[in-house]
Amino acid sequence: MSTSYQFPADFVWGAATAAYQIEGAAAEDGRKPSVWDTFSKIPGRVKTGETGDIANDHYHRVESDVALMASLGLKHYRFSIAWPRILPDGTGAVNEKGVDFYKRLLDSLAKHGITPHATLFHWDSPQALEDRYGSWRSRRMADDFAAYADVVVRRLGDRISDWMTINEIPCFTDLGYGVGKPGVHAPGTQVAHRKEVLQTAHHALLAHGKAVKAIRAASPKPCKIGLVDCAGIPVPVTESAADIAAVKRAFQDQWLNGMVTFGALTGRYSELFLTHKGDKGEVPDIAPGDLEIISQPLDRWFLNIYSGTWVRAAANADGYELLDLPIGYPRLDMPWLNLMPESLYWGPRLVRECCGFQGEVMISENGCAAQDSINERGEIMDLDRVRYLRDYLRQAHRAVAEGYPLKGYFVWSLMDNFEWAWGYAKRFGIIYNIYESQTRIPKQSAKWYAECIRQNRVV
Repeated sequence: MSTSYQFPADFVWGAATAAYQIEGAAAEDGRKPSVWDTFSKIPGRVKTGETGDIANDHYHRVESDVALMASLGLKHYRFSIAWPRILPDGTGAVNEKGVDFYKRLLDSLAKHGITPHATLFHWDSPQALEDRYGSWRSRRMADDFAAYADVVVRRLGDRISDWMTINEIPCFTDLGYGVGKPGVHAPGTQVAHRKEVLQTAHHALLAHGKAVKAIRAASPKPCKIGLVDCAGIPVPVTESAADIAAVKRAFQDQWLNGMVTFGALTGRYSELFLTHKGDKGEVPDIAPGDLEIISQPLDRWFLNIYSGTWVRAAANADGYELLDLPIGYPRLDMPWLNLMPESLYWGPRLVRECCGFQGEVMISENGCAAQDSINERGEIMDLDRVRYLRDYLRQAHRAVAEGYPLKGYFVWSLMDNFEWAWGYAKRFGIIYNIYESQTRIPKQSAKWYAECIRQNRVV
């Protein structure tokens, strides 16, 4: 394998953000609350007591933010569209002022030669639908999401060719709904049984499938569509035949892989998922035709990968075991962000080998929180982040070199932002944000990443 870490000429280098985390302007120009607006105002739900009401004020600073992207040499930008900014009541009347904001963003990107990659849903569902019927707890949500997708594509599809339906189904279902206690993410709902949580994930998958059909029907030009998955990534502790076989078994049942990854890509929920959840009565209700809707043909599969789990072969019914990490195992500035660069190689490989996906795979998020600070020269020397990104991108290169269909990479995130239940306490950006003045300062990682883009390799 070459050690120059050169990528193919058409490899996509990008950066990613999400609407609620950066836009602000929470009550401006017709936008109504999302579930995150409501959730973040409940005392104790966000660790710092903060909200996304202002965030990075991107709504008012879009042109200068895009100019900053261009200065780093970015050619691709992944962002999300806020459902309650387009349809403030979730359904019904379209808020054209909200549409106009995204037109301004898209026109600015076009002016700078940056390709937009739009995510239709990144967790900020309209509070109106939560009030009306419990949002993701109801099958109605799937039809309303498809109608929303139709509205967006008819208005913005002349400017967008690259679509992502939904971001990280496990995060807003498994974390948003808690058994016997409130979920730790919005909407923060308490349910009585694990089956009710998995039912919300099933409805979200239905929404994805119906949205794929809606996008294809509404798009005025050829487009590419995918789902953004946060699959749990098992990594073999040795690359022996036995441990690799164990990893392929484990991939079936890491987090919600058995539903989300297998359901969307194979048209069935995985064998191990059905076995484990069936024994506990947790398999969601599946109506005739649901799995056909969920498994619409896709052009791309997007993976958000930050870490992974060490796995080895075991003489048990599942054929594998997950390994605990020792005290002192390296991690970045989040409790779950254990260093595991190999996950960026195994993710694309397992999607191909376990699910048979033949389309393009892209890393739609990868990055880390670090304890950034400004030095006496006004610099942010985030060398821990540089090291993290370099190690992970080298594993992405391995996947490309071995012929797996990894076609692009989006760093998370373009800039520090509202980190959900952590508020502004955690910084994931390659651009530092001083929230009091909304000053943007490129970190050392931004300069390093710009050089990767310029040379089209890991530098």
